Amino acid sequence: MPDLFIDGTWRSALDERTREIRCPADGSLVGVVDEAGGKDTVEAIAAARRAFDEGPWPTTPAADRGDLLLRVADLLLRDKDALARAESLDTGKRLVESEYDIDDIANCFRYFGRAAAAETGRVVETGTASVDSRVVYEPVGVCALITPWNYPLLQTAWKVAPALAAGNTFVLKPSELTPHTAIHLMRLLEEAGLPPGVANLVLGAGPEAGAPLGDHPDVDLVSFTGGLQTGRRLMAAAAGTVKKVALELGGKNPNIVFADADFETAVDMALTAVFLHSGQVCSSGARLLVEDSLHDRFVDELVRRASQIRLGGPFDERAQSGPLVSAAHRAKVEAYVAKGLAEGAVLRCGGARPSGPEFEAGFYYPPTVLDECSSDMSVVQDESFGPVLTVERFSGEAEAVRLANDTIYGLAGAVFTTDEAKAQRVAARLRLGTVWINDYHPYVPQAEWGGFKQSGFGRELGPSGLAEYREAKHIWRNTNPSPQGWFA
Repeated sequence: MPDLFIDGTWRSALDERTREIRCPADGSLVGVVDEAGGKDTVEAIAAARRAFDEGPWPTTPAADRGDLLLRVADLLLRDKDALARAESLDTGKRLVESEYDIDDIANCFRYFGRAAAAETGRVVETGTASVDSRVVYEPVGVCALITPWNYPLLQTAWKVAPALAAGNTFVLKPSELTPHTAIHLMRLLEEAGLPPGVANLVLGAGPEAGAPLGDHPDVDLVSFTGGLQTGRRLMAAAAGTVKKVALELGGKNPNIVFADADFETAVDMALTAVFLHSGQVCSSGARLLVEDSLHDRFVDELVRRASQIRLGGPFDERAQSGPLVSAAHRAKVEAYVAKGLAEGAVLRCGGARPSGPEFEAGFYYPPTVLDECSSDMSVVQDESFGPVLTVERFSGEAEAVRLANDTIYGLAGAVFTTDEAKAQRVAARLRLGTVWINDYHPYVPQAEWGGFKQSGFGRELGPSGLAEYREAKHIWRNTNPSPQGWFA
């Protein structure tokens, strides 16, 4: 069956190109999908434009839009097993992680379904009896939604659900490496009764399928999650028509552990922070900053446990970590580690491909710890997006904050300490979009998710226009931390 969804019709690419999708765990063929070119994407944009300008969706009552999203949430749970399996085959991640993702995805659609019905606007008091002044909320228009390969359907949900809740139409371009759950989602939107042309799907690589989305005059907003360099190019392309832009461009996220932290919890969560999904997480805690007096004991225990993490494919129930997404990405991670060692980092574990017949066909790389790093090293500044942890020492709050803020990124990070006042002081001084206290990785769809500095931004217009000049910070505080047991 054709895989491009344009103007309510499933169709093949105009030039009939296709792409093989292979599982990163063993190289097995997952499927063959249509590969869009620029002309396909331009047709999808035109369909979304017509659906917005002439179709019923933008003027559909908010409660009815919300009801459709709630139906989609139910359909996602109905198809949970098939979606989780497809996600694991495309990405190589463990099936249990994909199953958790599908629950989060359904919750995302359910949250925005309810939020759509609750959105009412507001009255503005003018002090003049003859004036009626109110703020109403209207959809932006045609949205270009470009999503990455690490959490394909979750990242798609974060964009599609709010776009639909607000009454927009869209063109979705997922990563060319992981298309299958996006295809499935389009079928669920169709089943739920979304009008033709509101949701459009093009598959393929960015330079071909994605290029028109940045500069086409009929696109009103570009939302992109991915690499910094691509984000910069999209932002420059969008400037020509002054589009709204929402970017999430990754991070080099500091995980700060003070000497008074709960030791077992901090070690457990430091492992989860960086090695979950083989480190292929934008908020991964890839920089570990440990107070000097705790460093040796902490890193010794972390290395001992990291060395025992079991690698395996998505359906290996004993596996705790899976492969990287592609051969090219593994080569990038290997080069990153080699450069770190050349700069003077000390290899404590990992650093070489695993041996054994079960790993030969996949793109596996072991949990790797580089100790005795400093913030002037490129290995500390650059994003590896793999299972690689750099370790730095600090002495006192001031140095911890200075080191944590010393990169071009500002996405997320954490503070581990039993001193509540210190935790709040440090969190307030971190230039990060999300700060966890005595926890790592949880999120809620109600909270803003975006970054400071070159991690990107999301912009939300507030009642007085001040939001344009503010950055949103989400501070998460776990009041009862305990080991999570992901890598026990």
